Amino acid sequence: MFAEANATLWPSLITVSALILYFIVTINVGRARFKHKVSPPQMTGNPDFERVVRVQQNTLEQMILFLPSLWLFSQFISPIWAAGIGAVWIVGRILFAWGYYQAAEKRAAGFGISTLATLTLLGGSLIGIILSLLNIKVGG
Repeated sequence: MFAEANATLWPSLITVSALILYFIVTINVGRARFKHKVSPPQMTGNPDFERVVRVQQNTLEQMILFLPSLWLFSQFISPIWAAGIGAVWIVGRILFAWGYYQAAEKRAAGFGISTLATLTLLGGSLIGIILSLLNIKVGG
């Protein structure tokens, strides 16, 4: 049982890290509301505030693809590789947020990095599942 649990430690750490990142960008929305005097339920009015909201919303949108892909890749290919690619996703999301907070046009590199990581996890998961259906062993 410990060996099975041990195999999921790294993807588990990445999952918690992604959730902490999301929690931080969510807190940043509240901070931006106060700073730019944008009262709930208002979502527009100050471009600096709107960029902070978009970081939070886009991160949530991306997590819907990222988290299942991370765990499927971990299951069907490799938990270590899943965690490594997941760490790249987190770095990409941090760069995305950092750039977008400054200006909308500065978000592209971080978005590209995190999207590439997600597509790698998703594509690898699909390949791993197909190979498993064909009873071909991969990863470890």
